[in-house]
Amino acid sequence: MNFPDSLSLTPAFLSIGANVGNKIANIALAIRRLGATEGIFIEALSKFYKTAPQNYTDQNWFVNAAIKIQTTCSPKQLLDVLQTIEKEQNPNGKPFRFGPRKIDLDIVFYGQSVINTATLVIPHPRMHERAFVLKPLCDIDRNLVHPVNGLTVGELFEQIKIDDSQAVIALAKEETREIFY
Repeated sequence: MNFPDSLSLTPAFLSIGANVGNKIANIALAIRRLGATEGIFIEALSKFYKTAPQNYTDQNWFVNAAIKIQTTCSPKQLLDVLQTIEKEQNPNGKPFRFGPRKIDLDIVFYGQSVINTATLVIPHPRMHERAFVLKPLCDIDRNLVHPVNGLTVGELFEQIKIDDSQAVIALAKEETREIFY
């Protein structure tokens, strides 16, 4: 992808997931909205994975992926964009924390920034525990270094015990074709 030369861009990695309704269509819509947002340029998209729900397990499985963007947005501006997209698709919000949702977007990394405020924590505070975040990130850049612990996402993924609770099953391209239309 070609990026405008005159802009100061920061790479950011996002996690995206859905487990309500047409999961692939929900993700496709969110990706299109991201790509249509001024100052956000999608650089890479991982494979898509069917993943076991975490924390609250009595719900449908998710479809998850990761996205690498280049952005002129500050971390707070990027968070606002993601929350706007989430509210568009989840107008009534999530029924409860970790509950079912049409779309979930999280900032995993923003450059090498370390941010810890009441509304934003980067790197994502639970990403190192979640195969559904790490496996898609490995598709994009398994050598990406966590700015706090110094480990790569590949090393973090290898530390996770993959069992039924951390299942990450790649979807066939045919299952995700609407992402690319």
